[in-house]
Amino acid sequence: MFTKRAALVCSAALLVVCAACSTAVDISTMTDEEFMAYAQKVHDRAITLDTHVDIPGGRYATPEMDPGSEDFRNKCSLPKMEQGGLDGTFLAVYVGQRGGLDEEGYRNVYNQAMEKFTAIHRLTEEMHPDRCELAVSPDDVERIVKTGKRIIMIGIENGYPIGDDIARLQEFYDLGTRYITLCHSSNNQICDSSTDREPLYDGLSEFGRQVVAEMNRLGIMIDMSHAADETFWDVIEASEAPIILSHSNCDGVYEQARNIDDDMLRALAENGGVIQAVTMYVGTDSQERRDAIQALRDELGIVGRGGRGGRPFGRQRPAAPEMTEEQRAEYQRNMQIYSERMAEIDQQYPPVNVSNYVDHIDHAVQVAGIDHVGIGTDFDGGGGVSGFNDHSECLNVTIELLRRGYTEKEIQKIWGGNLLRVWREVERVARELQR
Repeated sequence: MFTKRAALVCSAALLVVCAACSTAVDISTMTDEEFMAYAQKVHDRAITLDTHVDIPGGRYATPEMDPGSEDFRNKCSLPKMEQGGLDGTFLAVYVGQRGGLDEEGYRNVYNQAMEKFTAIHRLTEEMHPDRCELAVSPDDVERIVKTGKRIIMIGIENGYPIGDDIARLQEFYDLGTRYITLCHSSNNQICDSSTDREPLYDGLSEFGRQVVAEMNRLGIMIDMSHAADETFWDVIEASEAPIILSHSNCDGVYEQARNIDDDMLRALAENGGVIQAVTMYVGTDSQERRDAIQALRDELGIVGRGGRGGRPFGRQRPAAPEMTEEQRAEYQRNMQIYSERMAEIDQQYPPVNVSNYVDHIDHAVQVAGIDHVGIGTDFDGGGGVSGFNDHSECLNVTIELLRRGYTEKEIQKIWGGNLLRVWREVERVARELQR
């Protein structure tokens, strides 16, 4: 996509203003080595935050699934965060909806959520307290970043485990939850989803309005990713605090049910909120690439859905959930073959890449403004593009932003400053409501 910002790159007089000083840096005169060194400095000076990463489940943060290990294969790990200069990430307490909107369904999914809460606390308090720490406020974020530790934050993806008990919001807040994605891929007791077939409420339910009010009172950010358009507009009207979209993109670049349109972007800006660009729903791979990936999946008997670029979703296995050791070993062998063959497909038919991803940031900046855009990858939940496929590659986003003419101050806003501003405002509203 050729944008006004992209056009700046064509100017021989392209200047990038250094936020740390008053001198201007002409990147058009830099050697590749000088530019890379400058980009690294800009990246290191920013507080870099990712608002959405999935974790595998109750076995996360155990010796067999150690996020601190170099051998941990997920896209988000402590070594990858350290290598890519990512300061912090929200780990998602994701739950699906395998049961109904009833007491039994709520009870089952509540237990699943608690397993993930336990795993995240185990990571920060038992396994790697020397390398990461849980943050529950913007002040915590700014304090921890000075220590050199990675910052871990908690969001709930899908309000389903709230059940019909509004008191659970306080419980989840006390466990460290600082945003809740109201729904996921199906309508729930709170609101309509963008990807369910038929609406239940045409937006928020009556219980959902109570949830919004209580989240405002407690100081939990309301996340509109996955929500239906009608839900978005209901929440914009009902919430007394700014909202976020922790992992969403722009319809104006790539039309898709999970992306939001320009009217919603403008409303988000007026609300004071922020959209965190996700490394999914970025664009469409070539037909040749899609055919090659499908042929490979057919050959290996992979029947589950694929993530961006053809990778299987991090939280969905292309096999039954109850596997024998022999089936598990076969699955691991197939995934290794799949990874190796995908590298060949990537070479022959390049997937959507970091430039396509930054097109969404560009569009959101042009429509909503520089103060309303951030980054939320959805790594290990299907996210990833070529050049930004795990946290070790975070610098590539900064490089692309610099090449498009973004200033250091603007990059700091995108990488974390805007999210921290919204978070502080949500805290301020909560203090007012609790008086």
